[in-house]
Amino acid sequence: MSEKRFNPDKAELLLSDDRKERLRPDHFVDMHFQQEDAIADVGAGNGFFTLPLAKKTNNTVYAVDIAQQMLDMLKERAGQEGCSNIQYVISDLENIRLEQNLVNKVLAAFVIHEVESIAQALAEMKRIVKPGGEIVLIEWEAVETEAGPPLHERISSAKMKEILQENNFDAEIIQINEENYAVKARPLS
Repeated sequence: MSEKRFNPDKAELLLSDDRKERLRPDHFVDMHFQQEDAIADVGAGNGFFTLPLAKKTNNTVYAVDIAQQMLDMLKERAGQEGCSNIQYVISDLENIRLEQNLVNKVLAAFVIHEVESIAQALAEMKRIVKPGGEIVLIEWEAVETEAGPPLHERISSAKMKEILQENNFDAEIIQINEENYAVKARPLS
C-alpha cells in the first residue's frame, strides 16, 4: 500500500461524529447532486459520502475503491441502511474500471492528494463522466490541522484549480470550512 493511501485499519475515524459535523455529508450531497444522477464515488472507502448519495439518487452509485476491506465495510453498512442501488468496484483512480460516459457526476472526496498521477486520475474521471457531466472534488486545504494528511501532501484550493485548468476543466472552488474545500469541475473538451 502506498504511504499516501489511507490505512483501512483506521476506517472508523472516517465515520466519526466530529467528521460528520464538520463536513455535513447529507447537506453536501443535497446541494450538489440530483435525484436522477448516476454517480461514481471514487475513493468511496467505507461510504461516508456513498450512502448519502445512494439515498439521494434513484439511479446507480458506483462505489470505487482500491481496498476490498473498505468496500466490504461499505457493503455491510449499505445493507444495514437498506441501500440497494450501489455497485462495488475494486479499482484505483488512475485506471477506473468503469465504462466510458457512464455517469452524470463523479465524486472524489479526499483522495486526489493520494494518487501517484493527478493528471491520469483526472483523465479517467473525464472518461467515465457523460458529456455535460460534472466532477466534484473534496480536499484538504493546505493549512496545518489536527486531522488529515501531512501538510506536504495537501493541495491548496488555488493549486487544485490551476491543476484542473491545466487538464482542460472549468473549475469553481467552494469553501466547505477552514480546513476543507470542494471543486465543481466540468470537462471543457
